[in-house]
Amino acid sequence: MDNDVLWYIEKQIDRTINNLRKRNMEGFFVKDNKELIELLKKLIAENSVVGVGDSMTLFEAGVIDFLREENYIFLDKYRDGIISEERKQIYIQNFSADTFICSTNALTESGELYNIDGNGSRVAPMMYGPKQVILVTGMNKIVKDIEEAEKRVRNYSAPIDAKRLNKNTPCTTLGYCVDCKSPSRICNDFTIIRGQFIKDRIKVIIVGKQLGY
Repeated sequence: MDNDVLWYIEKQIDRTINNLRKRNMEGFFVKDNKELIELLKKLIAENSVVGVGDSMTLFEAGVIDFLREENYIFLDKYRDGIISEERKQIYIQNFSADTFICSTNALTESGELYNIDGNGSRVAPMMYGPKQVILVTGMNKIVKDIEEAEKRVRNYSAPIDAKRLNKNTPCTTLGYCVDCKSPSRICNDFTIIRGQFIKDRIKVIIVGKQLGY
């Protein structure tokens, strides 16, 4: 990567982490997946209960394999053979997990977390329940402000995710959001987290690479 571009990105990440801290959320930067896993080992106590939300980022970063291999009580919603009712029970158990891990659809430079969800099973535990919430995000998800965050998610992240899930929605044909009323739409719950009462309950780890949508 060009040194001047790298300088710009580092400044952007520094601003974002500083603003997260002003909002009672902790921010971290790691260079790659290896540093990410080492940090997770420090943040998550052995034998603790860990749940996850839907996230391609967690797969790409090696987090799911890490949780399966290490000494955690992992509420594995992705395990082979799981049935719908078991998955629904895991969604409920996530609220009382020691740690809940997911990603965020967008992270503003001022430290706001912007997310769109289908049924709320990811965003709800982010806001309330688990003792600790860890958000893993690629540097590609950092945006200037909420307006840019919404444009990014509506017209990039959501159509790609809907396509991945084989949803019969206009965005999977058009490639952008038209705010449809389709029963299959995945854009049902819009949330902005601007802060936390409990200091450092939410921890945001920015990885120095592109991850997820």
